[in-house]
Amino acid sequence: MTRRIKSPGWNVLGLLPTHLIMLLTLIIPVGIIILVSFSTRGPYGGFDYVFTTAPYKQILFNEGWTGELEFNPQYLIVVARTLVLAAATTLICLILSFPVAYFISLQKPSLKVLLIYLVTLPFWVSMIVRVYSWIIILGNEGVIEKTLRALGIVDDIDSMLFGDTAMLIGLVYSYIPLMILPIFASIEKLDPALVEASHDLYGSRLTTLRRVILPLCQPGMLAGAILVFVPCLGAVLEPTLLGGGKTMMMGNLIQLQFGAARNWPLGAAISIVLMAAVLLFLIARGLRAVRRETRELAV
Repeated sequence: MTRRIKSPGWNVLGLLPTHLIMLLTLIIPVGIIILVSFSTRGPYGGFDYVFTTAPYKQILFNEGWTGELEFNPQYLIVVARTLVLAAATTLICLILSFPVAYFISLQKPSLKVLLIYLVTLPFWVSMIVRVYSWIIILGNEGVIEKTLRALGIVDDIDSMLFGDTAMLIGLVYSYIPLMILPIFASIEKLDPALVEASHDLYGSRLTTLRRVILPLCQPGMLAGAILVFVPCLGAVLEPTLLGGGKTMMMGNLIQLQFGAARNWPLGAAISIVLMAAVLLFLIARGLRAVRRETRELAV
């Protein structure tokens, strides 16, 4: 009796191009970065294929004159600043985006299309141009300073550039559309009858917002928070242009190691740490969502 060998199904063959693309554009590049992170820095920059964990130790420690390790918090300060700015950007985008998304959802279909188009319009312009425009707005003799002078509010103010405030403004401006769109999608799926039922039960607008609208829109808010928070961790243009290179974030710290410092293993190690932190965050969110859905199905 001969056994019939099953040929690969269309599910496997059809997904083969996708698997090849993921292999060439994601798995192999990440594998190379991991390999570089465990390599030795070359004498003239770059790296040599000699296994070592020194790049990861360098994130937390410096090697003293006698070879002992000394704790160095400078990279931890950069990590903390990055996390704080990313979290602040996410929170501000969430606060500003929800009213905008709710307003758009209340408009007639033709106007909705136009407003969504206006929200996505900045993505049609180069990120460099968009961020660089804030230098003109926030700098000396910029739009804000000239406006305040014309109104007689101030005679002269210091430049708002090259600090955490300027970077935060740039981050919010760059990523707020990524928060508006998921929230708008969640509000669009909201059943208006639930809002009407809340009002019929004498619920105030605040109570309806807190007990009905916000819980039902939570998936879109979480999706928007992830879409904003994760890119902020690796932001490069905002710290470079609006921070003037004086205020370091993890994105331009990695760029510095691969560029001027020519310490590729350290740059790769910081990249892997950043990627691992993002993956842990996403896995934790996914497991929490699965547990919540399991509890809801059990009830």
